[in-house]
Amino acid sequence: MADFKVGVDNVIFSVDTVQNRLLVLLVMRQQEPFLNHWSLPGTLVRPGESLEDAAYRIMAEKIKVNNLYLEQLYTFGGPNRDPREAIDSYGVRYLSVSYFALVRFEEAELIADRMTGIAWYPVKQVPQLAFDHNEILAYGHRRLRNKLEYSPVAFEVLPEMFTLNDLYQLYATVLGDNFSDYSNFRARLLKLGFFMRYRN
Repeated sequence: MADFKVGVDNVIFSVDTVQNRLLVLLVMRQQEPFLNHWSLPGTLVRPGESLEDAAYRIMAEKIKVNNLYLEQLYTFGGPNRDPREAIDSYGVRYLSVSYFALVRFEEAELIADRMTGIAWYPVKQVPQLAFDHNEILAYGHRRLRNKLEYSPVAFEVLPEMFTLNDLYQLYATVLGDNFSDYSNFRARLLKLGFFMRYRN
């Protein structure tokens, strides 16, 4: 019977509204396996630590931000997702409970202490990542797009005062080519109840 080690990996998204790019935070691994490979920020869960606390700890170690949205994404536990499983004679399995976060790009300050590599990458230009992190990122990207369809999650990364065009640009950046035209956008938001229609 296998023992399990549980890690938490965060898919931290942000939207560069100036250049209309959806970004994800990547870190360079400082140890084997996958030494000097880009990966999602992650950690093993400490004894007595909850999964959510571990996810927030990753955030606090990598980025300073006042406003963020964080939710649990999925548990990845396929066999051989971690090469350490093949060399461990005791049958240890490594599970990853992933979270996805959305932060405001303009206020997010990356923490470079003890890190030789930490960077925002455009989602469309992400290289091959360590472990199964490309799969985790793709899953997180789908979740983010789906959340925009029915929830006001976008408001988490916009300033307190914003225009309808600001919101439209954010939706268009995240949803890409599948996004509806501007005229349908306002009606769609009203239907979802994100805005109220005012009459003079």
